[in-house]
Amino acid sequence: MDKSRSAAVKQAPDEHVEVVHRLTVDVEDWFHAEAQSVAVPRDAWDTQRLRILPNVLAILDLFSEFQVKATFFFLGWLCDKLPELVRLVADSGHEIACHSYAHRLVFSMTPEEFVRDTQKAKNTLENAAGVAITGYRAPSFSVCPRSAWALQELIRCGFTYDSSVYPIRHDTYGWPKAPRRPFRVSTDEGSILEFPLTTARIWGRIVPAAGGGYLRLFPLSFTQRVLRAHSAIGEEAIVYFHPWEIDPGQPRSTIRGIRRFRHYTNLERMMPKLRTLLAEFSFGPLRESKVWDHRVRTYVLN
Repeated sequence: MDKSRSAAVKQAPDEHVEVVHRLTVDVEDWFHAEAQSVAVPRDAWDTQRLRILPNVLAILDLFSEFQVKATFFFLGWLCDKLPELVRLVADSGHEIACHSYAHRLVFSMTPEEFVRDTQKAKNTLENAAGVAITGYRAPSFSVCPRSAWALQELIRCGFTYDSSVYPIRHDTYGWPKAPRRPFRVSTDEGSILEFPLTTARIWGRIVPAAGGGYLRLFPLSFTQRVLRAHSAIGEEAIVYFHPWEIDPGQPRSTIRGIRRFRHYTNLERMMPKLRTLLAEFSFGPLRESKVWDHRVRTYVLN
């Protein structure tokens, strides 16, 4: 398939509209990942050498090669260190969105702490990018039943959409009963559009798909089947990854067991997988999703 295919919706001669899936990047360095929190606590972040710049530049080059745009969810702490990187991504035509300031799990904070963290990140990103920040993604998808209150706080902070809900069961995060397709959440402060992360049904069980460690650990053919299935019924899927996932040369910390497996496995395979997906499918940022133009189900947050 032609690598130069545009991320815009294309109209074929038979009037068939090709599905444009959503491409997202959670911009954090290797030591920001939740799996590394026991080895590199937050008060030690300033002692780490940043590796994010060459990784993001490589991603920008890859996206430019395939002529696609994406949504970059930036960590506010990182923006304070490298505001020029945020500006570069914005000037390259990509959407800038918020990934919190200090990468704290939402359910580990009070509503007041969450608002302070979120507003600080939003202000920092807007100052660097020179654009309004309207999208949010929580660290480790930590908007779940016990932190559902965060959606109302996001509305108060001026966000119009969220992409933090993962409708799966997981030992750290997950909202198993959440809808698997985009939906609106209605609150006393108004409503917000939710883009849940992509899942698949296998043998009657809902499993995560198309992003992060699941993209690294699962066979590429699995992700391709998921995206093809979404395309076949005219639905968008969301692909996500982190810049550190294309960096096999990153430091090996003291983490062990499942944390080590999840973080370090198949780092060297991530870039080739992304290249294959970009060659086969069309992608664009969340701000250009067709969902904005359609009515979706609304759920009331009590």
